[in-house]
Amino acid sequence: MGVLGVGLYGSNEPTLNFETSINQSYHVALEIIFYIGFLIAFAVKLSILPLHTWLPDTHREAHYSTSCASITDTGLSGAILQIISHGFIGAALFFLAGTSYDRIRLVYLDEMGGVAIPMPKIFTMFSSFSMASLALPGMSGFVAEVLVFLGIITSQKYLLMPKIAITFVMAIGMILTPIYLLSMSRQIFYGYKLFNTPNSYVFDSGPRELFVSISIFISVISIGMYLDFVLSLSVDKVEGILSNYFYR
Repeated sequence: MGVLGVGLYGSNEPTLNFETSINQSYHVALEIIFYIGFLIAFAVKLSILPLHTWLPDTHREAHYSTSCASITDTGLSGAILQIISHGFIGAALFFLAGTSYDRIRLVYLDEMGGVAIPMPKIFTMFSSFSMASLALPGMSGFVAEVLVFLGIITSQKYLLMPKIAITFVMAIGMILTPIYLLSMSRQIFYGYKLFNTPNSYVFDSGPRELFVSISIFISVISIGMYLDFVLSLSVDKVEGILSNYFYR
């Protein structure tokens, strides 16, 4: 809503062009409203205290069908690639979570277990995208994180200690990601069958669901394997952004 408000304000020709919006003059009260709105939105998205419990509730209630620190060319390319990678992987995980819920009608991890036995296809795809999310080499998440790290290390805007601090914070996230993803996969797919649904009513992915999952997975693998081609599509835009907004 905030983005739409910025794009629609004070113009007969609504636009989402970044350069036009940044040069647009706004009333002071409206700027304050926009600032507070974006601050709350990003605080929820980044799980900042005291709003850190809101995002999981939003994800749980949302239906699955609707639902960087370095200013260098390498770092910005990595950030853009991370956004694209997160879009693919996040969409796939939400889709698989939704298809699983359609079958077992359970949302709490402590009620699940042994789901891999009646639904091996969903288990395989969910595990594959979990590996992609924790940046397994050869997938889009890995190359994106490597580029972001390289952008920080090679940046001339930071001294050694800020680089170490930023890298340390990022490393914490990389450590926590496999902890919660692997723990979640273990509780859902491994162990004993804890849910009380007869096997006759639990069926695996159909052709359409497999087509959607595999199509997204091919995109994730393609970005990881053909990085040079993917970066060549955005290199001019990245250099233009850096030269226009950060190197003036």
